[in-house]
Amino acid sequence: MEIFEPFMRTWADITSGRHVPLAFRFVLQPCVAIFFAWRAGRQDAREGRPYYVSALVRDPVHRPGLLREGWTHIGKVFCVAIVADAIYQVIALHWFYPFEALLVALLLAILPYLVFRSVVNRVLHHAPTRK
Repeated sequence: MEIFEPFMRTWADITSGRHVPLAFRFVLQPCVAIFFAWRAGRQDAREGRPYYVSALVRDPVHRPGLLREGWTHIGKVFCVAIVADAIYQVIALHWFYPFEALLVALLLAILPYLVFRSVVNRVLHHAPTRK
């Protein structure tokens, strides 16, 4: 079970309550990711583009450009998420676990962006247009 140890440690750290002094990162980082997803999803809907995650999975020709575009929107938030988790780990755990920092950054920055960009595009795409 050594392969699951980083995942179990990450889950234990998140749910243990030791992170309470630095809990702002669990709210702030997804909110910033959602803000960028809202802007990008709105633009996707205006231009009639397909849903972001769907296009990433199904369109290998445009995938590099879509990844580049997504990274320009969320890259800084992802890096801040890693730094914030590193600071938390040093303060609370007295050690730094790089895999845990990457996993938390993925959960707090990348996942909300991917989900909400497609959701915003879908909602706005099907919303009645104003005249």
